[in-house]
Amino acid sequence: MLPVTAAPATTVSFDDRFARELPEMAVPWQAAEVPDPRLLVLNDALAAELGLDPDALRSPEGVRLLVGNAVPDGARPVAQAYAGHQFGGFVPRLGDGRALLLGELTDVEGRLRDLHLKGSGRTPFSRGGDGLAAVGPMLREYVVSEALHALGIPTTRSLAVVATGRPVRRETLLPGAVLARVASSHLRVGSFQYARATGDVDLLRRLADHAIARHHPASADAENPHLALFEAVVAVQASLVTRWMLVGFVHGVMNTDNTTISGETIDYGPCAFLDAFDPATVFSSIDTGGRYAYGNQPIVAEWNLARFAEALLPLVSDDQEQAVALAVSALERFRPQYNAAWTAGMRAKLGLPEGLDDEVTTALVEELLALMQESRVDLTSFLRALGTAARGDAEPARRVVLDLARFDAWLERWRALGPDSEAMDRANPVYTPRNHLVEEALDAATAGDLTPLQRLLEVLARPYDERPGLERYAAPAPGGTGPYRTFCGT
Repeated sequence: MLPVTAAPATTVSFDDRFARELPEMAVPWQAAEVPDPRLLVLNDALAAELGLDPDALRSPEGVRLLVGNAVPDGARPVAQAYAGHQFGGFVPRLGDGRALLLGELTDVEGRLRDLHLKGSGRTPFSRGGDGLAAVGPMLREYVVSEALHALGIPTTRSLAVVATGRPVRRETLLPGAVLARVASSHLRVGSFQYARATGDVDLLRRLADHAIARHHPASADAENPHLALFEAVVAVQASLVTRWMLVGFVHGVMNTDNTTISGETIDYGPCAFLDAFDPATVFSSIDTGGRYAYGNQPIVAEWNLARFAEALLPLVSDDQEQAVALAVSALERFRPQYNAAWTAGMRAKLGLPEGLDDEVTTALVEELLALMQESRVDLTSFLRALGTAARGDAEPARRVVLDLARFDAWLERWRALGPDSEAMDRANPVYTPRNHLVEEALDAATAGDLTPLQRLLEVLARPYDERPGLERYAAPAPGGTGPYRTFCGT
């Protein structure tokens, strides 16, 4: 491990709760020395939320803190251990192969938050990898995670991206970077799978109690706290995946090690937003079988939660059969919770009145989705155009639909229900991270021009607020761009 220097005591104060309470899952480690750290982007608003001084973070010592090379007294950086099902295959020992948990911060609202690095160098979990990250993928996570936050979707947040001055070899040599990421925690289904695989039930119990205290404290008062923990995670994951589906977000790598206990979105490797609406859409270059296609995401989330249930079984009941029965009963709540959230979300997006019979809503939604898929419409702009249709002008929506007779019949039934156009505008964003614009910004930033990136971030920070002069950010991908592919960046 390389030596580190101490940052000024006034910079930031870390707790090391995870490392103290779960030492079996935390390997003390230090970030690799960064030869030439240069701040590319800093999230001032998030820094203030964390009680940090943005100007101090921009200083040379602040930038060294953001790459893990200037660690405050009392901090104990660790690489976290976890397991995971990756594309359905179980790997018992994954862990932070290119990341470190610097520690926990208490934000201005008194909430405990992790400060975590990606691209900070090799760790004992690197498994032959170089432990590094390139500028493009780290900026992608910054852009898309902040976009999801602005859309109201629970997510890890991006505090900063720092160029390292060290090249990273992928298909070619690329400029290296470190991402500083903030999360409610980095506990995941894979954390529980790791603890269960050790055979140490005491460790599993301490991990579960840590998760309850940190994320689902009401579970502690339940008759069966660990079953209540599972039920709480089922609920937050059902809500999270629904929100992804409603905006056309494709995570791309829904392994169990990327399924959080908090219900936050984590890991923005091969993620992207739908262009042409199609449930079979896959963007990830490595998802050759379509396991994590857009339309599969609810099913995959349920599958991942089943793996979580398996890990928790020794805590749910000493009787194996009873534990399985209780876990299955709890897991069976996922689909009704997801379906209810989806129906409510689509009702809002279509401006339908509260109290409308769910069967009426479902029939309208299913026919609309079939029309959208047949015409391969752009999800974001089409749903926004329906708001214009609710005001009386259906042409922006009609011009992208193939079967006009069928769509006009649908419009007539929908308009008869009195859709609320203003409510629709609050539920349907104008701006999402359009893939061609993200690539444009990342390419420019990699080449040294941060202007397109900063402009894109400004637009995405107010996704529901239509503004003049930003038409290109609301427009669908231009024709002829070809199939879009994303890469994990490792």
